Amino acid sequence: MFISVQNKVVRSEIAETLFICDLNKCKGACCTFESKYGAPLREDEIGKIDEILEEVKLYLSKTNVDAIEKHGYYDKLDDELLISSIDKKDCVFVFYENDIARCAIEKAYMEGKTNFKKPISCHLFPIRITDFGGDVLRFEKFDECEPALEKGTAENVTVAEFCAEPLERLYGDKWYLDFKKAIER
Repeated sequence: MFISVQNKVVRSEIAETLFICDLNKCKGACCTFESKYGAPLREDEIGKIDEILEEVKLYLSKTNVDAIEKHGYYDKLDDELLISSIDKKDCVFVFYENDIARCAIEKAYMEGKTNFKKPISCHLFPIRITDFGGDVLRFEKFDECEPALEKGTAENVTVAEFCAEPLERLYGDKWYLDFKKAIER
């Protein structure tokens, strides 16, 4: 089933699936999925990351900084921009804190050193957006997120509620309010 809100199509599992990230259990798996490429990146995010890159590098390992300096932090594949990965696993912006993979971009933001939180595709996770002549939002399920499904069930929080902040960031407060009305949540 699909829900349409202001020309955006949302698959119903976003409103129905119970989900809250549990970093203590998953260890930041979304930042370390095995793949040649990392998360999608928007064209307008490149300039924002370029502006804060030196600040972000302060949180990264020498391996990650060297990779960024040698190859850059993103790749282009079939006209899609994707964040680079290290050894087909870690996002190039990953650092580890207490054995949990974390985002150096977000760390710099949380410490007040930048004004860019992180790429919207990362902020929206586990929601992914596909363009079919307009945005279509879907829930992307991964085995590594099983603890998030358990925590969401325990706390009765849906993906839509868990992702309220990035949805508002992307589409605005009015869109999110209209979405909440449409899903009766």
